[in-house]
Amino acid sequence: MSYTITLKRIYQAAEEGDGARVLVDRLWPRGKRRESLELTDWYRDASPSNALRRAWHQGDISDAVFAHRYRWEIEDNPDVLLPLMRWTREGTLTLLTAAREPQHSHLPYLRDMLLKALETEDQEADDRTPASSPCYADQVKPVDTDDNASPETSPPRH
Repeated sequence: MSYTITLKRIYQAAEEGDGARVLVDRLWPRGKRRESLELTDWYRDASPSNALRRAWHQGDISDAVFAHRYRWEIEDNPDVLLPLMRWTREGTLTLLTAAREPQHSHLPYLRDMLLKALETEDQEADDRTPASSPCYADQVKPVDTDDNASPETSPPRH
C-alpha cells in the first residue's frame, strides 16, 4: 500500500491537501498562536529527546550518529509511532517542524521509520499463518449438533 507523508515548516500556510497536520517538535514554534496553525495535533512524543536534539544542533554529533540514536529512541518505545500511523492510514499526513529546512531536520528520519513500521504492519496483516488458537477456528471440523444429545455427552465448545 502507498502512503503519503509530506514534510513542511510550521510557518508555511496550510493547504487543502495537507491532510492531518501534526507538529512533531519538542518546543513550540516562536511567535505562533495555536489557533493560527490549523493543527491536527502537537505530538512531542515522536520528536528526538532534548539531549539528542541539542547535541545534534550544536554539532557535537554527526548526522549519522543522530540518525542511529533517534532510531534507538523510537525503537525503545515503538508505540510512539501508532498515532502517526493511524493518521497516515486515514490519508495524507503532513509532519511539521519549526526548523528552517524540514529536509535537514528529524522529519525525514521520522518519515522513514513511519513508512517502515507501516510496511511491516501491512506484511504481518497479509500473513496467512495463524498466530493464535482463534485463528485455527476455520480449520476445526464443526461439532455435530444432535438435538437429542444431552449437554453431558456433547463435546465442549470453545
